[in-house]
Amino acid sequence: MSGAYQRVKAARQQNRATSMYYINQIFDGFMEMHGDRRFSDDNAIVAGIAKLGGQPVTVIGIEKGVETEEKIRRNFGSAHPEGYRKALRQMKLAEKFRRPVVCLIDTSGAYPGIGAEERGQGQAIAENLMTMMGLKVPIISVLIGEGGSGGALALAVADRVWMLENAVYSVISPEGAASIVWKDAGKANEASDALKLTADDLYGFGIVERVFSEENGDFEKVSMALRAALTEEFHLLSQKTITELTRERYQRFRRMGGADQ
Repeated sequence: MSGAYQRVKAARQQNRATSMYYINQIFDGFMEMHGDRRFSDDNAIVAGIAKLGGQPVTVIGIEKGVETEEKIRRNFGSAHPEGYRKALRQMKLAEKFRRPVVCLIDTSGAYPGIGAEERGQGQAIAENLMTMMGLKVPIISVLIGEGGSGGALALAVADRVWMLENAVYSVISPEGAASIVWKDAGKANEASDALKLTADDLYGFGIVERVFSEENGDFEKVSMALRAALTEEFHLLSQKTITELTRERYQRFRRMGGADQ
C-alpha cells in the first residue's frame, strides 16, 4: 500500500475526531442553527455561532457522526443541497453581522442521490462557490479528514485553507478514479499516488497554506493548536480592508494551476 493510500485510510478511520468534536473543543458557547428555509434541515452539516477567544464567529462543519446510528442520521457526511444552502444562509448572516467564518470539512463528497439532484445539488454547490469568493468577512477552511470533490470545495473557497497531516483533498475518491481510468476500483492504491491528494502534496502545490501535525492521534492537542492558529490568523485578516480581503482571496485561486495573477 502506497503512502498516499495509507493517508486515505487514516482520513477514514473510525476513531478519527469529527467536526463536532473540534467545535466543542475549540469554540465556546456553540449555538447550532437549523434549516435552509426552503426544504429541510440536513444533519450532515452543522452550522451556528460561537465565540473564539471572546470574538463571535460563524462555524460550519460537515459531520460524519461517530456511532452507527448517528452516521446514518448524518448520512455519513454526504450533504444534500439543503445542507449547503443552510451553510450559505449562515455565511450571509455572518457577513451581515461582520463575523469571521470557520469551515471544518470531512466528507467523501456531496450526496449523489436522485432526490439531491432533483433539488439542485450542483446549483447549491455552485452558489456557495460564487458567494464565498466575494464574502466580505474572513474565511478559514480546515480539512480535518476527507475532502472529496465539490462536496468539500463548496466550503473551501476561503482566505486560508489548512489541512491536518492525515487529511486528504481531491477531485474524486481513489476508488472512483481507479474505476474510471482502469475500470478497476481495486487499483485505488495507484490512483491515490496519481491524484496527489495528501497534505504534503497540496502544500507543495500551494493549494493549502498550512499543515497541522496530528500529534499521534492526540486530537485534544490538535484542537489546541487549531484554536491558537485560528485566533492569530483572524486577527491578521481582520486588519485588511474588505477590498483587500476579497481581492487577495480571488488572486489566491487564480494562482492555482499557473493561471495569470
